[in-house]
Amino acid sequence: MSIGLFRRAVRNLSRGGGNIPSQGGTHSSVRRLFQWLSPGIFVKRWLFTIYVGVLMTLLGVAIWLKLTPIFWLFQLVDKIIEFAARVIPHYLSGPMVLGCGLFLIFWGHSRSLGEISKVLRPDGGQTVLDMLWNNRRLNRGPKIVAIGGGTGLSTLLRGLKLYSANLTAIVTVADDGGSSGRLRRDFGVLPPGDIRNCIAALADEEKLLTELFQYRFEAGDGLMGHSFGNLFLTAMSEITGDLERAVVASSKVLAIRGRVLPATLTDVSLWATLADGRTIEGESNIGGSDGQIVEIGCSPANPPALPAAIAAIKEADYIIMGPGSLYTSVISNLLVPEIAEAIAARQVPRIYVCNIMTQPGETTGYTVADHIESIDLACGQRLFDAVLVQKNPPSAGCLQNYAEENSYPVLLDRDDVKQLGRSIFAVNVMEEDPTTRFLRHNPRRLAKALIHFYRRSQEYSPNRNLKVAPSRNIKSA
Repeated sequence: MSIGLFRRAVRNLSRGGGNIPSQGGTHSSVRRLFQWLSPGIFVKRWLFTIYVGVLMTLLGVAIWLKLTPIFWLFQLVDKIIEFAARVIPHYLSGPMVLGCGLFLIFWGHSRSLGEISKVLRPDGGQTVLDMLWNNRRLNRGPKIVAIGGGTGLSTLLRGLKLYSANLTAIVTVADDGGSSGRLRRDFGVLPPGDIRNCIAALADEEKLLTELFQYRFEAGDGLMGHSFGNLFLTAMSEITGDLERAVVASSKVLAIRGRVLPATLTDVSLWATLADGRTIEGESNIGGSDGQIVEIGCSPANPPALPAAIAAIKEADYIIMGPGSLYTSVISNLLVPEIAEAIAARQVPRIYVCNIMTQPGETTGYTVADHIESIDLACGQRLFDAVLVQKNPPSAGCLQNYAEENSYPVLLDRDDVKQLGRSIFAVNVMEEDPTTRFLRHNPRRLAKALIHFYRRSQEYSPNRNLKVAPSRNIKSA
């Protein structure tokens, strides 16, 4: 069996394990055995080195003592073997001794790793072997840069962290509403809201950290309406000196998987010109404007990009834009010219995740091609080669619920999209809340589809000169 086939067998046995605590039973034992035997966790070689060292140490002591202990040991072993050969035939005694030896080796490893796991994870979570295996797998994942903001980006990161630890989220800092807006006005800090959501999404203890960071104070002068996460990042900004250092420090404290970077450290404010001639200022006002946006920009114009964000794009194997509000979450990042230019210069898989539904007041009546043209127009250049769209329409009840808010499915106008030179990647990535009848991207399905696209792109582009695979639909995850 080749190493590739062996690794595939281990991957299949481990599928579904992820961050789930190990379960008992034969299947779990077999899975751990395959994980242990699989190459790549870089533990067995060092254990073998220890065993060789122990044998050499014993041999050195024996030589130092003029071989006397070795001589008597060989004499004793010889007598035992001679006696065993007379009682039990060699074709039975040999396999029995070999089996006992292998059993003791694996039993000793299993128990030692089990005891270490009890110390490191007393809650009965992942074993040391599971942690080693998952960390190695994730650290080998592609270098992914995800660009956006709002809940769309955090949803995307929640799924991507299952496939790679080499994640960089580049987040907009144009938010001026709610708690972020108040902190921005009162303390002069960059809005932490979208960054807070991304940090929570990348954390290992995601559920608990999300609840903590999203907790909003309901009483107290000055505290009411603020989320704990926003206050935490604001305090860290004051301590460390700026938002970039605050995010880095917070990421270390919270042990997140990947990095979160603001697009710029400049205090920017969005503005938009509507078709009727009006100019709307402020991210929160643009999202609620009742008119077609014909131009969008920021003040001050052409803000400098965060150097770490540019470095991440230049090193990226894969660049993803969206999902999220077209103008206020996606395009707002691309108004930083250095970011747009860095993306345009990369010859790696680049894909835009289109929204499932139109957003009232921002993309009313928009088709998929309209989303693409808006990005091209705002940036003045082509930044991605493919677009991911939802394949099947929502349920009738869900459509009716959205229609009451003047929101409708984003129409896939295939011919127009192809005229724009983009490949179409249609897949079922949405999930519907049965209670509220609202839609969202399913993190796991979306991430699986995007990784599938990346791997197919690599097959078509072995030298990283991207030639995106022909448009095709795939089954939902």
